[in-house]
Amino acid sequence: MPETPTFVPGPQYDGWLTGVEQIGYGGDYNPEQWPEEVWAEDVRLMNEAGVNLVSLGIFSWALLEPREGEFDFGWLDRVIELLHDGGVRVLLATPTAAPPAWLYAAHPDARVVDRTGTPMGPGGRGLMAPTAPAYRSAALRITTELAQRYGKHPAVVGWHVHNEYGAPVALDYSVHAQRAFREWLRDRYDSLDALNAAWGTAFWGQHYEDWEHVQVPAVAPEAVNPAQQLDFARFSDAALRACFVAERDAVREHSSAPVTTNFMAASCPATDLFAWGKEVDLVSNDHYLQAANPRGYVGLALAADLTRSVAGGKPWLLLEHSTSAVNWQPRNVAKRPGELARNSFAHLGRGADAIMFFQWRASRSGAEKFHSAMLPHAGTDSRVWREVTELGANLGRLTELTGSRVHADVALLWDYESFWAQDLEFRPSQGARHRERVDTYYDRLWRDGHTVDLARPTQDLSGYKLVVAPASYLLTADAAANLTAYVEAGGTLLVSYFSGIVDEHDAVHPGGFLAPLRDALGVRVEEFLPLRADDALTVTYRAGAAGAGAASTDAVPLTGTVWADDLVLAGAEPVGTYADGPKPGGAAITRHRHGAGTGWYVSTSLDVDALATVMADVYAAAGLAPSGTVAGLEVVRRTGDGGTYTVAINHTDGPAKLPLPAPATDLLTGDAVTGDAEVSAGAVRVLRTTTA
Repeated sequence: MPETPTFVPGPQYDGWLTGVEQIGYGGDYNPEQWPEEVWAEDVRLMNEAGVNLVSLGIFSWALLEPREGEFDFGWLDRVIELLHDGGVRVLLATPTAAPPAWLYAAHPDARVVDRTGTPMGPGGRGLMAPTAPAYRSAALRITTELAQRYGKHPAVVGWHVHNEYGAPVALDYSVHAQRAFREWLRDRYDSLDALNAAWGTAFWGQHYEDWEHVQVPAVAPEAVNPAQQLDFARFSDAALRACFVAERDAVREHSSAPVTTNFMAASCPATDLFAWGKEVDLVSNDHYLQAANPRGYVGLALAADLTRSVAGGKPWLLLEHSTSAVNWQPRNVAKRPGELARNSFAHLGRGADAIMFFQWRASRSGAEKFHSAMLPHAGTDSRVWREVTELGANLGRLTELTGSRVHADVALLWDYESFWAQDLEFRPSQGARHRERVDTYYDRLWRDGHTVDLARPTQDLSGYKLVVAPASYLLTADAAANLTAYVEAGGTLLVSYFSGIVDEHDAVHPGGFLAPLRDALGVRVEEFLPLRADDALTVTYRAGAAGAGAASTDAVPLTGTVWADDLVLAGAEPVGTYADGPKPGGAAITRHRHGAGTGWYVSTSLDVDALATVMADVYAAAGLAPSGTVAGLEVVRRTGDGGTYTVAINHTDGPAKLPLPAPATDLLTGDAVTGDAEVSAGAVRVLRTTTA
């Protein structure tokens, strides 16, 4: 096997392993679930399937340290040597997501406590109280022992710290969290006067005169102070991240291999991945389709785009997805023939340099025995196994994609703190949830063929032709200034309702709703006019007018739900008006020239089809257009030294044509392609075009 190269760790490492030019392929390997005589057969079958990388030891703490301070590494030594001899590289895990029973017994105070005050016992998975000294000490001890023993082993090419921080443990209300929360608040605010001001404690008589009186926001008779809850979300995220950093640093004392942890992008909102992305050497993600959604591949694309964005555009690793059905959803639908490949290539096309699964061999016992695997209960004479081996062979043909990049012209704002704040209690409408608007606008962009970066509202946005803010309820003054400057410089900004409402302390901005974006949008909100659950309204939209700035006679009716605003124009032009609802004749959709750019505001909830009409004009203003490809044909591109790599995925039941700007080579077949490339029903093509 090739010699394992050395690696100098650094933030957001560019490529999944220096000197190894191949797509990583494999999954979680849990050999402790099987008799030792099975292990050699596993490695043989891994070679047959094209597996070159496994995550190892994720839930093995109780076997590695069967009693406090007593270690048994013999079995792990033998597994690693088998994998090494078979040419399979290892991402070695720290097993701290599965604390052993003896740790719970010795330190019952270190259990996670839920919001009602109930301690969470052993028997499942997930870390103990992240701020509990006993858990932290034990976690660092096992991590250090592993790093000392395997830090220079040639098979260990990277480290997989913990497992899915924030799932299932995101918030802890234990005595340890109480103590640490107060310390965190002291560091953040310095004085009780500053805390009282930030939390608006004059309301409901919540003023504090003693730090010891400040509590975690546990269950109370009424809604707990929203600023307090928001700070607790920030604190809890920081506490989890501190656990990762401590383990990462313990590994780095003894190993130069890159360190990662598997995120749950787009499905675990408790962790601010933009902050986490700065702490890992490699950005990694786990993703599972929501089986109830027949268009779950759109959610997959969003998760992949978010992961790439957290990585700053650099390649990333898909550490888990499923070969077929999962076991923890209400209806666990098996993947159709070819869906395993379509899902995998969608992640690859959106920047992943490794495609991995949970897990290698299906478990016979335990909570996930009905979860699909690379080697299913049905064995090697099964459709899943045949698709697994076919995928491994195809990924082996795509070595040249490693390290190539994805470019996006559109940014969609993704702000964890805003999401945490918007979804608290006592908001104007329960229908105004951040994720619904994000998903709807993303789906519209997906259907129109636009690759999207997920962006923070404070980052440099100058490289994007269009920025979409579907749910920016919490918008700081600095973030609003950044968006305004983006418009002034010639950008096109589209903002949806219930945005620009509060500051970082969940306090309404001086000047009222939407005040910080008034210059960019030329409009202010006098009053929210949310609708009843089953009500709808009609917006008369002047289609075609806004794109070119000329009048149009095409008045298109659009249906809105959930929300309306009583808008006061402050320079903006109404391009859509309410035909009915709570404000007939009022402005519903506006556009505003500010500097060299344009700001758009949509004050009601339009579904993905209604958005097509509005977005056509927004695209025109931004110098963009829908791709025009067949509905259901997903097309993404990566660019590298070898040219442009087009990954085309047909999610439909019929063939689709993809126009090509230049002759191409199909990397999966070796065939030359000119003119239109046909993508068969349910199929994938990977096409390379080169430029002179």
